[in-house]
Amino acid sequence: MIDRFTLPRLVLPAVLLLSPVRDAFVAARLLWLYLALLAWGLAFFVTPLVRGVAHWRGVLDLPAERKVHRVATPLLGGVAVWAALAATVLANFEFSRGLKGVAVGGAIVVALGVLDDVFDVPARLKLAGQVAAAAAAIGYGVVLDAVPTWVPGVVWLNVLLTTLWFLTVTNSIQFLDGMDGLAAGLGVIAGIFFSLVSLQTGQRYLMFLSAALVGACLGFLPYNFRPGGATIFLGDSGASFIGFTLAGLAVMGVWAQNNPLVSLLTPMLILGVPLFDIAFVGVGRVVTGKVHSLAEWLAYTGKDHIHHRFQALGLTKTQSVLLIFFIAATLGLSAILLKDAAPHEVVLVLVQAACVLAIVAILEGIGRVRPRD
Repeated sequence: MIDRFTLPRLVLPAVLLLSPVRDAFVAARLLWLYLALLAWGLAFFVTPLVRGVAHWRGVLDLPAERKVHRVATPLLGGVAVWAALAATVLANFEFSRGLKGVAVGGAIVVALGVLDDVFDVPARLKLAGQVAAAAAAIGYGVVLDAVPTWVPGVVWLNVLLTTLWFLTVTNSIQFLDGMDGLAAGLGVIAGIFFSLVSLQTGQRYLMFLSAALVGACLGFLPYNFRPGGATIFLGDSGASFIGFTLAGLAVMGVWAQNNPLVSLLTPMLILGVPLFDIAFVGVGRVVTGKVHSLAEWLAYTGKDHIHHRFQALGLTKTQSVLLIFFIAATLGLSAILLKDAAPHEVVLVLVQAACVLAIVAILEGIGRVRPRD
């Protein structure tokens, strides 16, 4: 678990935790950079330690027909991402009520994910745990304000929509954790755009939180997205935690004043790739008769996600991942344009995003009929 590089990896976070260093970043109005660097340094330091523990305890992801890796690879990488983000937040943030809720829910998701990585928890139990995590966040006031106030039962409808939002985003990122660097990289891209939109809307607190998430994911990526293949995977704990945190950031923010539609569409565009994938795959499985109930849908595993389809087209794993990154960045750029857009400009942005996703759907359709071993 400890090698000759352990102490050198500790230098950056140790230096950054010194008060004069932090004060220098604050004075230069670069707190966002400080938070990203600290989270990066902590994740870069902790990940090899977690990898050693996973090797020691035999928590490995073994090759299988539906998986794209060829050698047994340690899991639990998400623990490093969570620890880095948690330490950064604890050292630098005053907890708002909403942040407490997302933190508690995120801890539940990580704990459940670790259990799944070690013991292979049934899908129903994982879903119940995710509902509990969403309920924890909701209990601290992290609730969507999407339903008009004149609708009967508006409070409970918003609670229901918030629960569905947390479940959808959490699982959509988890489902995309099937190629090296994909889930963590999408966490980086989404975090960057949440930071930018937070800055646009004057929500510096959320900008700093997003920057810390970006840093934590970036600190993990050198071990997961590298020549020669990953040396550790996020595991269920990491992919679920990234998804849950992104869902929480989306709900905590107010992305447009007096414009509920733009406020709703902004996070949906930033998370457009995972949301599109879970919807496209889910509908496809039902239409083709592969699943007939929620239980079957939760338990079903197959190589029918966007990264699998791109690989079936003849792209390498790296090319597939990078293409997905470019698509996610394109949709994120569309989200930035929404804040001060006139109604006709909003329509044009949405049409552009729909065209991008239509191209993806066509490519996935071709990939579906050209399976690749």
